[in-house]
Amino acid sequence: MASPHDTSASRPRILVTRKLPERVQARLIRDYDARLNETDRQYGAEDIISGAKDCGGLLVTPTDRITAGLIKALPQSVRIIATFSVGYDHIDLEAAARRGIMVTHTPEVLTDATADIAMLLLLGAARGAHWGERMVREGRWGAWAPTHPLGLDVTGRRLGILGMGRIGQAVAARARAFGMRIHYHNRKRLARELEQGARYHEDFAAMLPHCDFLSINCASTEETRGLINGETIAALPPGAVIVNTARGDIVDDDALISALRSGHVAAAGLDVFNGEPDIDPRYRELENVFLLPHLGSATPDTREAMGMRAADNLDAFFAGRRPGDALT
Repeated sequence: MASPHDTSASRPRILVTRKLPERVQARLIRDYDARLNETDRQYGAEDIISGAKDCGGLLVTPTDRITAGLIKALPQSVRIIATFSVGYDHIDLEAAARRGIMVTHTPEVLTDATADIAMLLLLGAARGAHWGERMVREGRWGAWAPTHPLGLDVTGRRLGILGMGRIGQAVAARARAFGMRIHYHNRKRLARELEQGARYHEDFAAMLPHCDFLSINCASTEETRGLINGETIAALPPGAVIVNTARGDIVDDDALISALRSGHVAAAGLDVFNGEPDIDPRYRELENVFLLPHLGSATPDTREAMGMRAADNLDAFFAGRRPGDALT
């Protein structure tokens, strides 16, 4: 098939399920017969199936649930699904592979933005950003007192990182600037030059007693879903802080909320949730939780870079090359 940049040839047809940054959409319009979602209405399965008629590819986002049933119902013309995300838990990769559909994602380009949010959550949870701001906004800021309200120290504390990929390493680099001591668990140990003094724990459970702070930076997989549960939380030191910028389903909400209420977990900083945006309402009632609405990649430059990376993957595929970000 001819390159999408060959304007003399018929351009590949793609379905784009959400409204994307302006420059990304302009590129897609230039290079593809692109069916855009200009109203940014959330598509359901039937919208995607019908919109994909005669399309060679889909450009989807994490809000699209690309299930096995949806994949089975896609037109035979669809041969690639490019997701505008580094995570891919919203896509049934096995079902895509059975259909011979390639799936790509957008790693690397949102590393710094997500690591920045992780540190914001870590600091905000530790130092009481949530309740401190509410005191000011609600007019409850009284006279200064030596003993209250108080947050938690960060400098010199131990940070455990679950998932030491690009984002985990970027979080570690930021935490070192605060004098934090880094521990980590990963599927494989990093090369020594990448560890930069961090202590590796092959066994996740063995790392937990060393975590004054725990940052969740792993992918959502069969092995990691529900990994932060009653048993693993109990293994943390009393008064630990948990930060999650990965995926909500890695955390058991009942277990974390119980630990926050008891004080075993002193505070949490959460950017991702089960069932978002319809999160467990109990989180809103807790003063020791710093909550953000999934802002990890939410900067103009990062979102544009994600879209361009997804377009790069489409370009490679339709030019007959295997995209570097291929998952299937």
